[in-house]
Amino acid sequence: MRIHGKTLTSAIIAFACLTAAAQVTVPTYHYDNKRTGWNSHETSLTPANVTTKSFGLLHTVALDDQVDGQPLVVPGVPITAGPFSGTTHDVVYVATQGNTVYAIDVHTGAILLSPNFGTPGSWPLGCNNNGPRVGITSTPVIDRAAAILYVMVYTQTGSVRDYTLHALDLGSLTDKVTPQPVAASHTLSSGATFNFKANYQRQRPALLLHEGNVYAGFGSFCDFSANVSRGWLLGWNAPTLTPLPSNQLNDLQPRQSSGFFLSSIWMSGFGPATNEEGDILFVTGNSNPGSYDGVSNIQESVVKVSATLANVLDLFTPKDQVFLDQEDNDFGSGGVLVLPDQPGATPHLAVAAGKDGNLYLMDEDNLGGFSPHRNNVLGTYPIGGCWCGPSYYTAADGTGRIVASGGNNVSLYQVETAPKAALKFLKGSNSIPGSQNPGFFTVVSSNGPANQIIWALSHPTGSGDNPIYLYAFDPNSGNSTMNTIFSAKAGFWPNFTGNSNLVPVVANGQVFVASHKTLTIFGLRQ
Repeated sequence: MRIHGKTLTSAIIAFACLTAAAQVTVPTYHYDNKRTGWNSHETSLTPANVTTKSFGLLHTVALDDQVDGQPLVVPGVPITAGPFSGTTHDVVYVATQGNTVYAIDVHTGAILLSPNFGTPGSWPLGCNNNGPRVGITSTPVIDRAAAILYVMVYTQTGSVRDYTLHALDLGSLTDKVTPQPVAASHTLSSGATFNFKANYQRQRPALLLHEGNVYAGFGSFCDFSANVSRGWLLGWNAPTLTPLPSNQLNDLQPRQSSGFFLSSIWMSGFGPATNEEGDILFVTGNSNPGSYDGVSNIQESVVKVSATLANVLDLFTPKDQVFLDQEDNDFGSGGVLVLPDQPGATPHLAVAAGKDGNLYLMDEDNLGGFSPHRNNVLGTYPIGGCWCGPSYYTAADGTGRIVASGGNNVSLYQVETAPKAALKFLKGSNSIPGSQNPGFFTVVSSNGPANQIIWALSHPTGSGDNPIYLYAFDPNSGNSTMNTIFSAKAGFWPNFTGNSNLVPVVANGQVFVASHKTLTIFGLRQ
């Protein structure tokens, strides 16, 4: 067996018993349930050593299909199945549209486990903004204490398509409990029953593990069959995979004359977030123009629901929601970030942006509701079209930073908390190339209070083999423009009609990028 041109020999055994002490686990999308995208405990990588001389590609691992979700990292996993059974490894987990879940040794690139969970769907409804096969689209989530990886699998048998939630043992990638087929229903405002139909719903947002439950959001395939597709948030008890008694359906209206529903949850793959009180927040997409009322239809909105999914607790809807609907200008193309508690009179903040390029700063205790005359938020900041999601970190001066990534540039903002909550623009980055929809995804690593690095992945440019590139920026450098300290080819994306909404993962001195049939692992060269 060869990986990136090297024979797999005793190197595996040498790395297999490395201790997991003091290493970072990445169990969920964007590192945590607030979705900050911040690894605050990086101990190896700094702006000084992330250069083309000392940092670069270490391993390239072949996968069976396109990857739309983010890799997850767990140090010190005892492998209990397959040829590596009985050894312990630091593992990166990657799930593909081919319905294969990989456990890969982070140090050698060796594939430890790679079970497949069924035939993926083929071109659902003819939608071309995904690959030709749709299997596992969302980022899984890991319960480290229980040693379980939860993953949502989409399969096709003849003309029948189904979603199934699996709870996989980290060491064997076998089911620890009986897999749960996804089924749900909800009562519409007319009293009629609306049933979940897997043929028409795309499970794109990252999974959420929260208060002993697993949650999944659902949108559509290209807005096709919009008369039978609506936005759902479903939940299951994590230990048993028993469905929760309640679910969230964002459009409760009976059949409209246009036959157009949706109010999807898709967020370009960003995951639902949680706040300190245990509530869940997400952003919705478009629906029938003129159908919004904030109760029976909640499109183009940041929505806060209870963990039981029984109640909508709060929302913010931009004043131009009708225009957003009319132009297919979804607010829900981006995710919502819940900030860690801030000093000052408004301690609980959140930010979100969508296709129209406005980043909204919200009081998370009072999101702002809806007014046709003004946006009842703390501030509005233009960042460029956002098929994207923000990141957050705390700088050396103790104040928060928002990393926005609309358009083709990173935008860095300082969180001001007095005399009132606001964002202050600090600097941007050089342009990141890409010819798909605007916006991209970032994460931040911190090695000490002042050694932050902002990491980003470009979209393909549409030329040649459609490569994507990994970028690293030093936010503490430059005046108006931060320095680009590293860039390199990090994979490929031939599916040009479907955005590469990919997220780099930084953990324990390495950077992981999953793309089309490839996982690349970057790190410091010996």
